[in-house]
Amino acid sequence: MNSILLPEVGKKEHLLPVVPLRETVVFPHTEMGLSFGRQKSIAALESAWAKDKLICFVLQKDRRLDDPNPEQFTWFGTMCTVERILKTDREMNVIVKGVHRVKIESFEQFTPYFTAKVVEVPEEPKNDDEIKALVNHIVAQFRRAVNLGKSIDLLSVMNVMSYASPHELTDQVANSLDIRASEKQELLEEGDIKKRLDKINEFLSHEVKVLELGRKIASKTQDRLSKSNREAILREQLKSIEEELGDTPEGKEVEDYREKIRKAKMPQEVQEKAEKELKRLSTMSAYNPEASYVRTYLDWLCELPWTITDKVAVDIKKAQKILDEDHYGLEKVKERIIEYLAVHKLAGKMKGSILCFAGPPGTGKTSIGRSIARALQRKFVKMSLGGIRDEAEIRGHRRTYVGALPGRIIQSLKTAGTRNPVFMLDEIDKVGADFRGDPSAALLEALDPEQNHAFSDHYLEVPYDLSDVMFITTANILETIPPALRDRLEIIRFSGYTEEEKFHIGVRHLLTKQKEAHGLKDGQLEVSDAALHAIIQRYTRESGVRNLERELASLCRKAARKIVERKVERVVITEKNLSKFLGPEKFESLLLEKKDTIGMSTGLAVTEAGGEILFIEVALVPGKGKLLLTGQLGDVMKESCYAALSYVRSRAEKLGIDKNFLEKTDVHVHVPAGAVPKDGPSAGVAIVTALVSALTKVPVRRDLGMTGEITLRGRVLEIGGVKSKVLAAHRAGIKKVILPRSNKKDLVELTSKVRKELTFVFADQIDHVLKVALNNSEKGRKVSTDSSSKASQKKKELV
Repeated sequence: MNSILLPEVGKKEHLLPVVPLRETVVFPHTEMGLSFGRQKSIAALESAWAKDKLICFVLQKDRRLDDPNPEQFTWFGTMCTVERILKTDREMNVIVKGVHRVKIESFEQFTPYFTAKVVEVPEEPKNDDEIKALVNHIVAQFRRAVNLGKSIDLLSVMNVMSYASPHELTDQVANSLDIRASEKQELLEEGDIKKRLDKINEFLSHEVKVLELGRKIASKTQDRLSKSNREAILREQLKSIEEELGDTPEGKEVEDYREKIRKAKMPQEVQEKAEKELKRLSTMSAYNPEASYVRTYLDWLCELPWTITDKVAVDIKKAQKILDEDHYGLEKVKERIIEYLAVHKLAGKMKGSILCFAGPPGTGKTSIGRSIARALQRKFVKMSLGGIRDEAEIRGHRRTYVGALPGRIIQSLKTAGTRNPVFMLDEIDKVGADFRGDPSAALLEALDPEQNHAFSDHYLEVPYDLSDVMFITTANILETIPPALRDRLEIIRFSGYTEEEKFHIGVRHLLTKQKEAHGLKDGQLEVSDAALHAIIQRYTRESGVRNLERELASLCRKAARKIVERKVERVVITEKNLSKFLGPEKFESLLLEKKDTIGMSTGLAVTEAGGEILFIEVALVPGKGKLLLTGQLGDVMKESCYAALSYVRSRAEKLGIDKNFLEKTDVHVHVPAGAVPKDGPSAGVAIVTALVSALTKVPVRRDLGMTGEITLRGRVLEIGGVKSKVLAAHRAGIKKVILPRSNKKDLVELTSKVRKELTFVFADQIDHVLKVALNNSEKGRKVSTDSSSKASQKKKELV
């Protein structure tokens, strides 16, 4: 049999049975009870009991192994004597006594149990002053741990207190420590008595701290329990005394609520409801769970501003000044606000339509609400309706539900502390509906001037007067607002800003705001006018100014970094060095083709983000007369394509087109930006122009934008969103715009600067459009139109 040889240690050798232990270490000078169930362990114990009762116990490194080999044993172990054995059917219980530390030299036998040659590790008899001090400290710490409640038997305590040597003390204390088996093994293997004492002192001190903390926690818990019991007893005694004396049988709490109800100055109907609930509370036990619900309800009734109002000192000139300071442009909006204030000053109380600011994001809808509140000297409350699908968010929950609360309108008024704030309902177009109800239906009562003087919240169950609240709503698009709700709103449209307006907003507001936000002092950052114009033209393409503000914030961050790194003391940004700060240009200065193109026209459209230009492309491919439509076109826009094709077929001969052109040709209409859905009838004019251009090979003028709905007889019908569409054409560098003649009246909404820089053509027939849009000079011929139509002979009206 091959032996596993280990380093030679010590002098006294023994040949002993070896038993591995799981998570247990036996120390010399200690007694311990152990249980065994493995056959090898039982065989080793029986052999030792039959001979000299000596056996060696070692720690098994991996406790999960049921049949470990010697490589899984620790080299250091303890030689023990078997004092007593009690064997049952399944296991063997023994009492062993540790005799000496040993180290395994070699294994001599592997079956039926392990046998190894071991050598004793000598104990050096050191006992200097430092060791004596450590021993005394450990004994004191052990005594303190016992006093703090350490779980240990009396025999072990007596053994520690009556130690014969430092070695015996360390083994007795180590055996009683609450530490891991691996840490106990380290103590067993430590040969230097001084180091062993230091480690035991460290473990014992930590255990004493844990015991002290446990006692402290237990003491606090007991104090709290004692205090609560004492308070409960005193409260019952106080109640009995008050009943004997006849003082306030309803209790001090009820009197406090009665005083709050008196001070709240509620309407008569509401006060009767509050007193009724207070009477219910007075008859309830203090331990009744419903009492807390009644208290919460009374708190809401008492804390609502039933009569508290902000004093409105209407000063028209001051209001106009505030609105002009906070916002550049938006003249129509400011005019409507001033009108509201003027009527309020004359009538004292205003009952009228609810204002609804509708327009693209970033055009100042929310911020002007704050300016209105400042001009009126009222509190401003903002409530976002985006994503709300539960009617209870508006009207509250019934009190029968656990955790019920009033709706957000009542909550906001309580927060404002006044009954006449400026209340902004943001994103009203994004209210949804599901099985929990329709929030927009709940808004009908709140926003209707004829009935909001008695707004009913499900939680309050009493009417609340909202007639003094100035409600303002905002929306990006109006189509998603339910018709009944939209009928109660006075729509004020916010169109996109022109380049000039963006420039002034950037100079007056955005740049100053971002400098302050980034800690830049006066003179540390300078942005030239040319650089600001370049940012507007080449780095942003939007109706609002949010992206412009982001780009200015980026400039401020980069300037702040240069100043903090002490590279410069002042940063000057010009048009030439702008790309170093913002990177390459994101947009070309013009979104136009470099030359006139056959089969492509420029239309104008309106989206949630404002006005945009729209390119209509038509390609003729060999086929069998199919009309192919791509670019995510909606149903209405598809119908415009069919109508355009039918019009061109009906006028083919007069337009100089082969009337049988569809027999061997497919017509493909595509609107670029295919990932973006598009719909609406106003692209009809642009579709006809692109189709005629493709069939006649006459290019469309590249500097021309057009919009208008068409009929099968070639009439050009009125469209909406003229201002947004014209501003989009102006941003893109278009010089001439074709509009339906019926939309001539809408040009008053444009600034004089835009009207001067653009040429407008008003048409009521497609013939007029084709004469202006197609560049006949390049092909040396003209597209024929109906000579019998008098309207087509008139000179186009130019503005």
